[in-house]
Amino acid sequence: MTGQRQVIARVLESADDHPDAEEIYARASKIDSAISLATVYRTMRLFEDVGLVNRLDFGDGRARYEDASRAHHDHLFDMETGRVIEFVDPEIEQLQEKIARKLGYRLLGHKMDLFAVPLDKDEDG
Repeated sequence: MTGQRQVIARVLESADDHPDAEEIYARASKIDSAISLATVYRTMRLFEDVGLVNRLDFGDGRARYEDASRAHHDHLFDMETGRVIEFVDPEIEQLQEKIARKLGYRLLGHKMDLFAVPLDKDEDG
């Protein structure tokens, strides 16, 4: 792996958010000013192809990424602010397994992204 790809991999590994290519570029170029945005795009495509990163699409026109080795979690995307909240809910996990079995399948994996807006203060939560 080239030095620039190693820098990009370190940036992704240390990210606690879901950066897009431009955000990855900004972080990586602070470490290695020779890294170009084109290099980031090519590297992200390569990392996605070999399963090192997961590409996320929250419907805002930006492909975002996360390290594929992270523990399983689902996402809630705040449509007003763009904030991404990671969560794991045991009841949802069990329900998905139950649905797969009911339909005659063994669940190998899943991806769940919820798209939401904050409740009004007058609404029940």
